[in-house]
Amino acid sequence: MGVDVYYVVHWFFIYSILGWTIESIYMSFCNKKLTNRGFIRGPICPIYGVGALTVYFVLRPFAGNYLELFVFGSLMATAIEFCTAKIMIRVFGGVWWDYTEKPFNYQGIICLESSIVWGLYSVFEFWFLQSFVERIVKSYPVMFGRILGFVLICYYLSAFCTKIYRNRKEDQGSGGIFYIS
Repeated sequence: MGVDVYYVVHWFFIYSILGWTIESIYMSFCNKKLTNRGFIRGPICPIYGVGALTVYFVLRPFAGNYLELFVFGSLMATAIEFCTAKIMIRVFGGVWWDYTEKPFNYQGIICLESSIVWGLYSVFEFWFLQSFVERIVKSYPVMFGRILGFVLICYYLSAFCTKIYRNRKEDQGSGGIFYIS
């Protein structure tokens, strides 16, 4: 890939935080109340980090062609969303989104509207966002970044494991039903 793990870790967290921020604002507006779209405590929505980095690394050969980025980005991000939903259903018993009311949805976990948005996000990532994220990471000293990266990884892993543990514990006390918080 030609990219140092240091940068990948920081890019992941920046995209995860940006995704959480945008989605929480959007859902707060839709719900007319403050809505936290993360599944762990804190402003991190890892599907955005995974999605953005996967799109970036896989679609780099198409960086100059926005039509191909849109089409392949739509397909790839939709596949990531679908796989993430299936994993969440298996691990947590549910997902944190529901597209059943959207036209052209499949099982309420993917829909045409979101696929189109993922394609637009993919184009935006290559057009502007990746260079913006790179500038953020380069703006702070590497030693600070190493410490920050270590702290964020520890926090995320701890919060993720806690979430799984709590859901498993609730599952044992509820006769096999997971509750999504």
